This record gives sequence, structure tokens and C-alpha cells, in this order.
Amino acid sequence: MKAENKKRLLSLDILRGITVAGMILVNNGYGKSFEMLQHSKWNGMTPCDLVFPFFLFIMGVSTYLSLSKCQFQASAPVVRKVVRRTVLLFLIGLAINWFDHAIEGDWWCFGHLRIWAVLQRIALCYGIVSVFALLVSHRWVVPAIFVLLVIYTIILLVGNGYAQDASNILARVDNRLFGADHLYHKSPVDPEGLLGTISSVAHVLIGFYCGMRMKQADTVEKKVLQFLFLGAVLVIGGYLLSYGLPLNKRIWSPSYVMMTCGLAALLQGVLMVIIDLKGHQKWCTFFRVFGINPLFLYVTSEVLAIVLGHCGVSQMVFEGIHGVISHPQTASLFYAVYFVMLNFILGFLLYRRRIYIKL
Repeated sequence: MKAENKKRLLSLDILRGITVAGMILVNNGYGKSFEMLQHSKWNGMTPCDLVFPFFLFIMGVSTYLSLSKCQFQASAPVVRKVVRRTVLLFLIGLAINWFDHAIEGDWWCFGHLRIWAVLQRIALCYGIVSVFALLVSHRWVVPAIFVLLVIYTIILLVGNGYAQDASNILARVDNRLFGADHLYHKSPVDPEGLLGTISSVAHVLIGFYCGMRMKQADTVEKKVLQFLFLGAVLVIGGYLLSYGLPLNKRIWSPSYVMMTCGLAALLQGVLMVIIDLKGHQKWCTFFRVFGINPLFLYVTSEVLAIVLGHCGVSQMVFEGIHGVISHPQTASLFYAVYFVMLNFILGFLLYRRRIYIKL
């Protein structure tokens, strides 16, 4: 924990903040949520399916900006920082999964503890992309993205990767390596499983490449054009690819990677116009609160949701809201907004003191 004095790219903080607030919102509806606030059951994409891929895209951009400060030199301190952060994120993810059981009294849940989740995927992608950035020439970024997506496409096509059952190669690999007790149980395919990490790494590398192109541009106008151009190319490419490889968050399909990265790049370009060029920043505070401590607030939201759920507070608050708002989906949305505001208050206290908590 430390005070942060360095100038930050505000529009990137705002996109990050929008994404984290969105992650907390869609993860914490109570009861029956609106369709748009639920993940797609299989093929297809809802607005809810944008939040996690947006975060991975932003992480790619931020990784380039962060490692550029050391000229991508793999010095001992830099490598230690990358390894420490990777391991810490993975362990925090495991700890959240453990806490979900432990608070119910199942302290020794290691025989059926889920190994994978959002933070674990973030950890692996961050670690792999950072090592790549430090050890490999950046002229290989685009070829690496292409090769990863081609390899993953072949895996999906040969291994029945679009099957929504246990015959799916993603499910078979996870079950063989980790066992069913350590996987996601709400669908046959673990949405954060091992093989999906291949396309997720490509996803973060796309963000990394966009960060590189942005850094090379010498004016804000040129930076905006880079994001808008790359975003348009990716969205068109993702749309065309979806005819053979449908958009699918559960398996993190190649078309989904391209489409969501493209949309994130377009939104980043628009935000740069509004915030960095036009100077319209008064509306930014709410999202900046989430953007400057993103991982910390995401982790606290997960822990807070478990605690409030265990203590019965979540049910009590929702029933109070539902007593006033009879429509169940609307009541669920109001509960989710209430939960986002709880986390905003915590983040705002840190924001006012200019405190950044690094994970």
C-alpha cells in the first residue's frame, strides 16, 4: 500500500473502472437477473460477456506501459515482481474459493476445492505475457497472437470444442488433469479452465500490442486513431470469423477474443476523445475510484459477497428491495447497484487518500 504520485492515463483508468464496476454488478444480482445481466448460456454474447474480456484487454495495455518503464529488461527485480504478482493473484483466487467453503464450516475442503476462477486466469495470462514481453522481441507479438489463435482453433475443431457436454475437449482435459471435484459444476465446461488460457493469452497480447501502438504514437489524436483503427479491424474480423467459430465466452472462442478486444479498443478510443482530447472529466470520479484499485476492489467484492450471503444480510436487503419493487428482475438490479455502491464507498476512502493497493 502506498501513495501514488505518478501521472496516470486517465482514460485507461476510466475504462478499467467501468469494467471492474461492471464485473461487480453482473456478479452480484440477487435472484433472477435481466437477460442482459446474465452470461450467455453457450453460443452468443450478452453485454454481461464483455466485462471480463475488457479487463484482460486493459491488462494487456497496462502490461506494456508498465514494463516499458524498465525498457523490457529482464532484471532480477523485474522478474521477481512478475513472479510475485503472478503467484499472489493465483493464490488469492484459490483463497477466495476456499473461503466460500470455509465460512460454511468446511475448513478442510481441499479435496473438492475449485482450482480455476477469474483471478487464476488473470494470473496466468499476466505471467505468460509478461515473460514473453521481457524475453521475446516485440516484432513477434502479432505472429504469436496468430499462432495461438490458430492452435486453439484446431483444438476446438478436432476436439469437439463446441459441444456443450462432457465430450468437449476442454472438459476432458480439465477432468483428466484436475478431476471433476476441482472444477466448475454449473456447466460441463469450466469457463476458466486450462485450455481456454491459450486464447486468453492471445487476448492479453492483443491488448499488449494496442498498448505498444499507442505508446509509439506521438500525439493523443494519433493514439485515438490507433485504437479506433485496430478496434474496427478486430470487430470486423471477429464478426466474419463467428460464422465458422461462433462467439462463445464459455470456451473463449477465437471470434470472441477478436470481437471483445475490438469493442474494448473502440471504447478506449472514444474515451480518449471525451476525456483526453475534449477534457470532459467531471463525470469520471465514480469510475476512477474503481479504476485505480481494480484488483483490490474486485477481491473485496468477492469476499464481501460471501460474508453478506453467509450472514443473511444479502437476503434481508433483497427482500427489503423486493418489498418495494415487485418486479423480480428490477429488484435484482437494484440489489446489484446497492452492492456496487458498497464497494464504491470503500474505494472512495482510498481514492481520497490517494492510496493504491498493489496486488
